[in-house]
Order: sequence, then C-alpha cells, then structure tokens
Amino acid sequence: MVAAPAQQLVYWGATGIGAFRRSRGAESPIHVAPPLQPLRVVGSRSHASPQTEAYLARLGPHQTRGIGSSLKFCLVAEGSADLYPRFGPTSEWDTAAGQAVLEAAGGAVTRLDGHKLRYNCRESLINGDFVAFGHADALRPRAPQRS
Repeated sequence: MVAAPAQQLVYWGATGIGAFRRSRGAESPIHVAPPLQPLRVVGSRSHASPQTEAYLARLGPHQTRGIGSSLKFCLVAEGSADLYPRFGPTSEWDTAAGQAVLEAAGGAVTRLDGHKLRYNCRESLINGDFVAFGHADALRPRAPQRS
C-alpha cells in the first residue's frame, strides 16, 4: 500500500488480486499501459544524476515529470507514466510497497542486469540501480520523431 494523504490518494495491490487506486473516495482497478510517444518518464525531484541523464538520452524522445516517493511506481502502475529509472541509492523500505503495487498492476522492477529487484537477500538494505516499467517496450530506444 502506498498513500498520499494530502492528495486523498491510496494505491494498493497484491499478486493474484490486482492493483487498485482510491482517490477522494472513488475506487478503481489500475493496470499498466503500453508506452506512448514521447515516452512518459517519472523521476526524483531531488536525486537527479548524470547516470539518469545518460540513460534518458539513450531512450530518445521523452517527457519527464518529477514526483516524490513511491508515487513514481504508482503512476507507472496506473498507466499515467511509462518508466521510472533510478540511479542512486534507495532503501528497501523506500521501494517495496511501490514495487508490489506495480507488479500487481502488470509491471516490473528490474536491476540493470535484467534481474528482478529482490528484498532481504543481501547484507545491506540499500538497493542498487533499477528501472521500473509497465511494458518492456518502454525500455527500447526510440528514434526522434520527425515533424
């Protein structure tokens, strides 16, 4: 479960039941969406990095939106965003709930080597770099659109 009380917004999900969003009392199921052109990318407002900029440059045309906390995972889960790349440390408690919601909505979170981001399997509680996405197509580089 991920909550943004000031926005009266709650996301939750679990394997086998799906993912859901409650906004101002109205509840609805959520699902990832096929990526759009330009790609919709969410990221941290306070943790931009040269690695992130280099990664985004390889993706091709995209729009970025800065937003805090686990809501980035939830925007991908509900289909409002396509991709959340994270280069830099996060703690397991920062990402676990958002990842659960995203996976319940049909998305995935992988390390840069393609393996699933996992928990409680190493000595440190700090995650390495990862990418959260709805569809694998969001990971493919795109040519610039011609006007």
